[in-house]
Amino acid sequence: MTSLALVLRQHQAEFAPVLPVDLSAPTVARLDFSAANPRLTTADLGDTAAFEALVEQLLEQQQAAIGVGGYLEHRVIYRRSPGLFGDATQPARSLHLGVDVWLRAGTPVMAPLAAVVHSAQDNAGFGDYGPTVILEHELAGTTFYTLYGHLTRRETALLRPGMVIEKGGTFAEVGPAPENGDWPPHLHFQIIADLQGRVGDFPGVAAPEEKAQWAALCPDPNLILQSSHL
Repeated sequence: MTSLALVLRQHQAEFAPVLPVDLSAPTVARLDFSAANPRLTTADLGDTAAFEALVEQLLEQQQAAIGVGGYLEHRVIYRRSPGLFGDATQPARSLHLGVDVWLRAGTPVMAPLAAVVHSAQDNAGFGDYGPTVILEHELAGTTFYTLYGHLTRRETALLRPGMVIEKGGTFAEVGPAPENGDWPPHLHFQIIADLQGRVGDFPGVAAPEEKAQWAALCPDPNLILQSSHL
């Protein structure tokens, strides 16, 4: 376990919710977007409306209203936008580095700890993050970052680097398609130990053969979310 992961684990009682929902409730279910899910083999993931209908069906099967999952999951859903996630010049990226929470657009997004806005930008383009916010935190002398992808354009545009966000403070909303990168509504939540000089963006998907280095750089988001379904 990395030093950041240890710090997060030691201070789990101090985190506020990232979303105004109980991610351990019976109405929350884990969704599988790996090749192990047979429903994905014939799904038209390039059609966002069809993809959203699939998410709704997967939730209905488990009598759930909210879906969670994805950390270090080897996903097949990125075939919908191959230009972003691999081509002939680079290894295919399919290892997901965050947790996705699939829920309705317009849901408030809140800071789990006191934070400063590091950066915010609209990563437009089919299959990208869409409006994205990166917050900077300090905990027990350790600086780290949390990334929030697929947000609403209006709220993200109001944020500026250096703005202070109180613990539990709402700073964004889950965005709708197509402004969220043209995905079914969900929040991509990721923890980052070192941004490596990046601003407003950070890889949320890595090549499977680079799993060890990316897992160390981006520890398990459930250390903050604390969902019993993850």
